[in-house]
Amino acid sequence: MPTIFTKIVNGEIPCYKIAEDDRFFAFLDINPLAKGHTLVIPKQETDYLFDLDDQLLADMNVFAKKIAVAQKKVIPCKRVGVAVLGLEVPHAHIHLIPMNSEADVNFSNPKLKLASEEFEEIAGLIRTEL
Repeated sequence: MPTIFTKIVNGEIPCYKIAEDDRFFAFLDINPLAKGHTLVIPKQETDYLFDLDDQLLADMNVFAKKIAVAQKKVIPCKRVGVAVLGLEVPHAHIHLIPMNSEADVNFSNPKLKLASEEFEEIAGLIRTEL
């Protein structure tokens, strides 16, 4: 059975897409820790990030870097944090989280509640920088 992330890639579930190529897909997290919080996934459905073959994992990080550079240009932050965690969705993914302190990437923090228009605006700003 396809994961929710595979359904997003296939267009079965809507998302705020940031970027995609033939192997990877990036979209805004709908329960963000910060404005611009983005998920980067391989289109290949693999449960655990470190089960990806070395080349795919390396290329995924290069793809994520492009997103992070664009995020930093349009989201006020000191850095873009990278987190690999989560057991809820059995599909490898990287969190890219704009941050001003380490506390900003604490996943027990309350999630932001953003309107659809705000998600669209943020996604558009990041896409413009790519």
